[in-house]
Amino acid sequence: MKITVVGTGYVGLVSGTCFAETGNTVICVDIDQQKVNKLIAGEITIFEPGLEKLFQRNIKEDRLNFTTDLVEGIKDAEIIFLALPTPPGEDGSADLKYVLGVAEEIGKILVDYKVIVNKSTVPVGTAKKVKDAISKNFKGEFDVVSNPEFLREGVAVDDFMKPDRVVVGLTSERAKKLMADLYAPYVRQGNPIIFMDEPSSELTKYAANSFLATKISFMNEIARLCEKVGADVDMVRMGIGSDDRIGRRFLFPGIGYGGSCFPKDVQALVRSSHEQDYDFRILEAVMNVNEDQKLHLIPKIKSFFDGNLVNKHFAVWGLAFKPNTDDIREAPALYIIKALIGEGATVTAFDPEAMDNVKKQLDSVISYAENQYDCLDGADALIIATEWNEFRIPDFEKINSKLKQKVIFDGRNLFDLDQMDKLGYHYESIGRKKIN
Repeated sequence: MKITVVGTGYVGLVSGTCFAETGNTVICVDIDQQKVNKLIAGEITIFEPGLEKLFQRNIKEDRLNFTTDLVEGIKDAEIIFLALPTPPGEDGSADLKYVLGVAEEIGKILVDYKVIVNKSTVPVGTAKKVKDAISKNFKGEFDVVSNPEFLREGVAVDDFMKPDRVVVGLTSERAKKLMADLYAPYVRQGNPIIFMDEPSSELTKYAANSFLATKISFMNEIARLCEKVGADVDMVRMGIGSDDRIGRRFLFPGIGYGGSCFPKDVQALVRSSHEQDYDFRILEAVMNVNEDQKLHLIPKIKSFFDGNLVNKHFAVWGLAFKPNTDDIREAPALYIIKALIGEGATVTAFDPEAMDNVKKQLDSVISYAENQYDCLDGADALIIATEWNEFRIPDFEKINSKLKQKVIFDGRNLFDLDQMDKLGYHYESIGRKKIN
């Protein structure tokens, strides 16, 4: 098939590359000339494990191309995917100006039947708005489809190539045949393509992410209660996770969720509910719990230092909102760092992938280290904010030689409590007993 993907951000670039990998001819369109030039030159513009190999292979085979020219990009396409930003507005609602702006432009260009697919995360009713925007300028036949993405940063290639399910919202049999043919190579093992109406498809994405965010916040609330009653959240997690009705995933306590999806999608679903005069009370609580959880380590840190962090120096391991990505959007590490700076402390940080992005945002407000151990030089304590694998089994002798004292505040529960006790650390984590 001939596919066009409008937008070369995270979703667009992963989708375009993975569509090309199954033999489709894909053109990705973006208004950013500098980015397009890099992509044409074979320079990938996001960090995502496994993506670069597919990207390079499909460029070499001429199945994956890039342009800034929307007319050129869509003229031969059978299916046009819109993978455009839908940032939250001041009220939390999804801003559709990019999606609807491109839809209007497409309407000016169309001359024959095409399927236009919303790949972006959009609120209920967007498919109709896109159809209306195209119809302003094109009176011929076309179909608009909702096909939300379910890509997890860090494993997005696997998620796309071997999806748990593909959700497609449409009413047209003609579009259904095209979408079924397109996705057939990705569901050969029997995972479903679930066809439904457009509003249900649009709501499915928000409902999925909001439910997972709810699981995370619920477990963080349980962790807080564990700290008060002397229970161990790891034991509780195993106890409830073995119940098939609950499952083991998304039950790890920590310092809150971040990234580009959960915060934005929960906010947008709450806003959509308000527009329908419905108070989505559970999600209001989820957002409040998550905001508090991002700073849950700060009172622990202040208590250890007798309430005074002036001139204290902290090492921070991890800046990305999760491992295996360079994404720092809503990353808990940034909230912690800003709180420490506000208390008069200084910070040196290390992250395997995200430091360049943090430098653009914080510049010289903090210092940056070339590796996880140099980060510790002269620090009064180590704070762990992202669970990168290389942090899980560190050289504790090196840590001891670098820190001023054996103090670790672990926001991701990486280390064993008995080990920390034997090593003589003051160790505080989430939902587990404090080791002195």
